[in-house]
Amino acid sequence: MKPMFCEIPVLKDDRIRLRKVTGSDLKELEELVNSSKVYRYLPTFLFEKQYRDMHIMIGALYEDLFQKKESLILGISTKENDELCGLAEFYGFKDSIHKISIGYRLLEKHWGKGIASAAVALMIDYLYSSTDIEIITASTMVENTASRRVLEKNGFIQTTIAEEDWGYEKPVTVNKWFY
Repeated sequence: MKPMFCEIPVLKDDRIRLRKVTGSDLKELEELVNSSKVYRYLPTFLFEKQYRDMHIMIGALYEDLFQKKESLILGISTKENDELCGLAEFYGFKDSIHKISIGYRLLEKHWGKGIASAAVALMIDYLYSSTDIEIITASTMVENTASRRVLEKNGFIQTTIAEEDWGYEKPVTVNKWFY
């Protein structure tokens, strides 16, 4: 088993791939980042939201964020044409207890097609079969019923409800999930 953050993997099944985000993803990436519907149930401080220039953001993904073991963000793409559908993220890494959290976001036109569920399944499989991660967690806003279903389909169990600072005016109520 490899330690987390020793590689940038490519994960795939028969429908999708999780892979490095590249300059060819700019159009879809900008569409994703600028969608208020996509980000309505997500923290305001997500990495890709901190940059105006997506070229700089893409470089920082793997030069800064990954190198510091803060987060690994992969593009979710269709296998048929490699078009970016969204982002899959590994974050909140705690090496001492072999723990990581996962998250995901998809362009609206790809909602309801099972892509998020497939991405989460690939993430879980990678973490348990190829890394030394032992604990996987996730957090969702209580109102985000679509993400609730994705996590439940993949075997996550809701453990608690908590108030957290997600960068909004007031703390938000979130479901905490454990795999």
